[in-house]
Amino acid sequence: MGTLLLQLIGPMQAWGVQSNFIYRDTTLEPSKSGVVGLLCAALEFPRSDDRTITKLAELRMGVRVDREGLVKYDYHTAGKDGYRKADGGIERRNLIQSWRYYLADAAFLVGLESDDLTLLEKLYDHLQNPHWPLWLGRKAFPPSEPVWLKDGLKRTKNLETALREYPRLRPKRNPYDDDRMRAMLEDPSGEIVRPDWPLSFAKGARQFTLRRLRVEFFDDQPLREDFRHVSIAPYPQPAPPPRAA
Repeated sequence: MGTLLLQLIGPMQAWGVQSNFIYRDTTLEPSKSGVVGLLCAALEFPRSDDRTITKLAELRMGVRVDREGLVKYDYHTAGKDGYRKADGGIERRNLIQSWRYYLADAAFLVGLESDDLTLLEKLYDHLQNPHWPLWLGRKAFPPSEPVWLKDGLKRTKNLETALREYPRLRPKRNPYDDDRMRAMLEDPSGEIVRPDWPLSFAKGARQFTLRRLRVEFFDDQPLREDFRHVSIAPYPQPAPPPRAA
């Protein structure tokens, strides 16, 4: 039993599980479909390769939230003058609006557990030199740091142990945040259900099924060595009330 650890850090991330064109949602942690898509990009597997997608989806996944993301959204419009077809005609003339939610300034430690150490080693190697560009849920959101961790392949540790013991990736946002780190772990009897287990990424025929998760809280860990110089910004204090006349 081994675990491969990845870091997903960037100024913007989006992990939608029930989006439509108008409203693009995001969960508060990376989705399994998004992580599997990232692995396929590193391995050079096309979206039509359902066998590989199924194999990667069987990896047991957990996410440790080292810094909670701030939920933001962008407002987009498209088709102001209509969509022009190949023959020069106008397909539609109405303006389309969309609201696209994302996480700002988030840091996640993702663990992938498997008995197949050969597969974990293959992923470890390819994430160092991915074939296609990697992104954090949307193509407009590239990672700000390499997804690969030099010490991220834990050949003898299960998912919970690997996530619990690894150094913290980022300091908490302010001193009043909880010292503990929230984790979302796959569990067949978990109380949380999400429709993000990928079956197919084929264009026009994407398919997903449900997976169950449970919440766990891990004790704080020392900050990763290369970030120990980062200090926490002081939390703004409220102004004192005015004195009575």
